[in-house]
Amino acid sequence: MGLARPGTYENGAGDVSDTQVEELRGAAPTPSPELLERIRRHRKHTLEVLTVSAVALIPWTVLLALSLPSGYKVHHWRVAWVGFDVLLLTAMAATAIFGWLRHRAVIVSGLATAVLLIGDAWFDVSLAFGTPEVWLSAALALFIELPLAGYLIHRVMRMISLAQWPTTAAARTDGDRTTDRSVC
Repeated sequence: MGLARPGTYENGAGDVSDTQVEELRGAAPTPSPELLERIRRHRKHTLEVLTVSAVALIPWTVLLALSLPSGYKVHHWRVAWVGFDVLLLTAMAATAIFGWLRHRAVIVSGLATAVLLIGDAWFDVSLAFGTPEVWLSAALALFIELPLAGYLIHRVMRMISLAQWPTTAAARTDGDRTTDRSVC
C-alpha cells in the first residue's frame, strides 16, 4: 500500500479523494441527543474502569517483580508457544481476509495482530536472555515483528481518522471550559 497521491487518502481499501470523504461525512445522519448522551455515559464509564484498572495494576506489577522466581520449570512449553502462534496466525489471516473483503472489521483484527506481534517479540527476546538464541530473537523482533506491528498500527490509525464519529452539534460545557469535541 504505497503513498497516497495528494488530495487522496489511502484507507486500506483503495484511494479515496477529498470529495468522496466529504460526501461520505455529509451522508451520515445527525445522531439524536439521547444517543449522544448514552455514548457520553458509556465513554465515561469505560474510562473510569480503565483508569481504576491501570492504577490497580501498579501494585500488582510491583508485587510480581518482588515475588516471582527468576526461573521456573514450564510444563506444556510446546503447547503454549504453538497455541500463541496459532492465535497470531489466526489474527493475521483474519486481517488479510477482512482487508481483501474491504470490511471495517479489519481495524479490530489489524490492531489485535499488532498487539500479538509486540507480545511475541517481547516474550521471544526476554525468554531467550542468557542463551545463544537471544540474537536471532532480537533480530526477528527488530526487523520483522515490531516493524510489522508499527505498520499495522499506522494503517489502523489512518483508517480510524477517515471514519466519521458523532460530535456534538454545538459546543458543550465541561466544568469551566467549553469544548466542541467528539463524544466517543
